[in-house]
Amino acid sequence: MELLFDASFEKSIKKLRNKQLKQAIINLIAEFEKAEDLGQLTNIKKMTGYRSFYRVRIGDYRVGFELIEAKTVLFILVAHRRDIYNNFPLNIGAFSPGNFRNLIF
Repeated sequence: MELLFDASFEKSIKKLRNKQLKQAIINLIAEFEKAEDLGQLTNIKKMTGYRSFYRVRIGDYRVGFELIEAKTVLFILVAHRRDIYNNFPLNIGAFSPGNFRNLIF
């Protein structure tokens, strides 16, 4: 799959202090890179009321993303479960194509 990262996703990653959570997000992104479509991934839930927005649960945190095309995913936000639904999918800014290894953890 092609992966894109929104500026808010990069910002929310930088705010995280939990190293285990960061590693879990890196593993999740690696799974997305290997997958050919969303059907090959686990723990994905479609956001109610939206056609292309999804979330993945990682402990008490959620990763929000949008399926732009069949094989293109835009990662939008990482937030605690009590906060994610206040900001996602409303928090969509400028996105940048790229490789997650370029993100500063």
